[in-house]
Amino acid sequence: MKPAGKLIVMAGPSAVGKGTLASHIVANFDGYVLSVSATTRSPREGEIDGVSYAFLTDEQFKNRAETGQMLEWATVHGKHSYGTPRGPVEEGLASGFNVILEIDVQGAFQVKESFPEALLVFVKPPSFEELRARLDKRGTESEEDKRIRLETARTELDQAYQFDFSVINDEVARCAQEVVDLVQTT
Repeated sequence: MKPAGKLIVMAGPSAVGKGTLASHIVANFDGYVLSVSATTRSPREGEIDGVSYAFLTDEQFKNRAETGQMLEWATVHGKHSYGTPRGPVEEGLASGFNVILEIDVQGAFQVKESFPEALLVFVKPPSFEELRARLDKRGTESEEDKRIRLETARTELDQAYQFDFSVINDEVARCAQEVVDLVQTT
């Protein structure tokens, strides 16, 4: 029987590159899978339901949260709910995969409460100016949304010390290798 996998929680500010980093790890290292989060926001261009996110109505999301089907969940930036469906995470771990959650900071702390063995990795930008540039380049938020996300980022960056490890996402391949090395040595 395969030993249980490890739960890796990657969190950090919006536009820091958590998704790109997680996708790189899954594509380039054996034994890693990415948990697909659920959200109540509308899909962005090119996003696919069930692959990018599980896109749910407010009612569907609330029902899943209230019945314990979400490992963690929160309303982010005062607008939309995001969460991690519990079932696929538990199935992946039981099958021996290292399961990556790419979530927000408050969700990371919720996961640590129910999975104390989870490895919390805070993903930092090379600088706050670079984070702002990445958010601008993404081009998916209004000016007001960007302002809110950058305010939230300052608070999140102040919480990095509460994580098991911090990595700087200055170059995706290098940062991905650093995360994999951390998983292998813990």
